[in-house]
Amino acid sequence: MTWRVVIPNRAEVDGEIPVARPWWRFSARFNVAITQTIPVARMHERESEGVMMRWGLARRSADGRISFTACGVVPSSSLQSGTQIHTAWLQGQRGIVPLAGFFLWQRTRAGHYQPHYVRVANRPVFGVAALWVRAETSEGDVIESCALIAVDANPLVAELDSAAEQMPGILHQSDYDAWLSSTVAESKQLLRPYPQTQMTCHAVGPYVNHLKFDGPRLIMPGRR
Repeated sequence: MTWRVVIPNRAEVDGEIPVARPWWRFSARFNVAITQTIPVARMHERESEGVMMRWGLARRSADGRISFTACGVVPSSSLQSGTQIHTAWLQGQRGIVPLAGFFLWQRTRAGHYQPHYVRVANRPVFGVAALWVRAETSEGDVIESCALIAVDANPLVAELDSAAEQMPGILHQSDYDAWLSSTVAESKQLLRPYPQTQMTCHAVGPYVNHLKFDGPRLIMPGRR
């Protein structure tokens, strides 16, 4: 699966995921890739806050420097393995990334890949489960980064991309508080495929294939 997402505007996100401390500053973007900065809601000192983080986990290297990885997606099955991921999971470093939708590429009979825009029906904004980590250099510089959590693909996602065994871990709005503040065992139960009957998709033009393009035209119906 190629991970490319659409970030909603701030007003829509504030209505969907209200936080006590809205530190985040962002606007709508229509072609966001791993390594870019995205908004994340999380708990800090028992209060919810909205912050900006690098999408793609950062870690401190042996020489005290911060190294960046392309790990922007973590399968839910791997939360119990890997030192950095496992530690973040056990310490409750969970977050919610607000999305308007995401893109999938379907291989056609002609052999090319047709992009599709996928979203949740009747929800202009939806939250996706995430983990975040904090990396600090020997000089005290701090980088906070995150990775989306992926779950088993539902039939809609699997049909669009036959190679996709995973999809974003979309949360129900009623589960946001539980995801951020519940125990590890309780939060694990919230990681399940979102019902395909509550999702919709349509083919879009080829602009999304190139990161230099952005704007609403990327999600308008169209074909290659």
